[in-house]
Amino acid sequence: MSFHRILAWGRKPAMAKQSLALTGLLFMSPWILGFILLKLTPILAALAFSFTDFYMLDPYKTQFVGLKNYIDIFRDPAAGASLFGSIGNFLFMVPFQMVVALALAVIASSARLKNKLLLRTLFFLPSIIPAVAIFAIINGLTDQRSGWINLLILEPLNLPSSNLGGLFPVVLALWSIGPTFIIMLSAIQSIPTEIIEAARVDGAGPILRLFKIVLPISSPAIFFSLVINMTNAFGGVVLLDRGMPFSQSLSPMEAYISQQMFSSGRLGYASALAWIMLLMVLTIIIVVFRTARYWVYFPREEDHDDI
Repeated sequence: MSFHRILAWGRKPAMAKQSLALTGLLFMSPWILGFILLKLTPILAALAFSFTDFYMLDPYKTQFVGLKNYIDIFRDPAAGASLFGSIGNFLFMVPFQMVVALALAVIASSARLKNKLLLRTLFFLPSIIPAVAIFAIINGLTDQRSGWINLLILEPLNLPSSNLGGLFPVVLALWSIGPTFIIMLSAIQSIPTEIIEAARVDGAGPILRLFKIVLPISSPAIFFSLVINMTNAFGGVVLLDRGMPFSQSLSPMEAYISQQMFSSGRLGYASALAWIMLLMVLTIIIVVFRTARYWVYFPREEDHDDI
């Protein structure tokens, strides 16, 4: 074999790797293009706008103002109220969703349960409904004057409906637990039956098996669902055409950002609010990742080596 053939033979693996890499990039290009155009570019543009006094009704008079928008946030009581509203929404929604989804997953994984496929479908089906339809349905359920709960339950029983609006976040939390339920169910069903049977033979009851076996082994799925639900709680869907005025006591941070951007036209200030919210979410997620090693079960490398 000549020197040139040996050199060409040595290049073939490298060329094959390059071909595979280019093929992978070709298939990923729609997502990469969408990420750059629809996510990365708006995020960087918002960062640039946050240092200006960009007013949407008169954009030609835009000037660089430095950190003025960020300083104004600490002086704005509505911004603080909406921020604490988002934190309160997170503290209620995320634990509530996680507990309910985990409980339903434990029930759905029981060997005694019948019609499992139908129940799984019913639990997941509401989560695929569009956000606008979800808002209309929940608003139709909880409206104090024309809501179905008020007309069919409260009025016939002569019960007050003044606090009916408080059911909105509860119904919304239950409505969107489908993905978390599926993740929890998959994690529970992946637990080897030998471990469960061995614990049952040793005398461990259902509660002890849940806290000593099911939850520790399923902790990676719980961790993943926690991060996803946190981002959803802090960055929920804002219906721009809902026609309702902003309320400091009810609306979370994203609603206030929408109000400042579209109603007041203050794009620079709204961009600063969005970046403050982004930094807050990143801080919380980093803390969760840092503490994950204390409560999340990650299989050791030695376990994979033994297999």
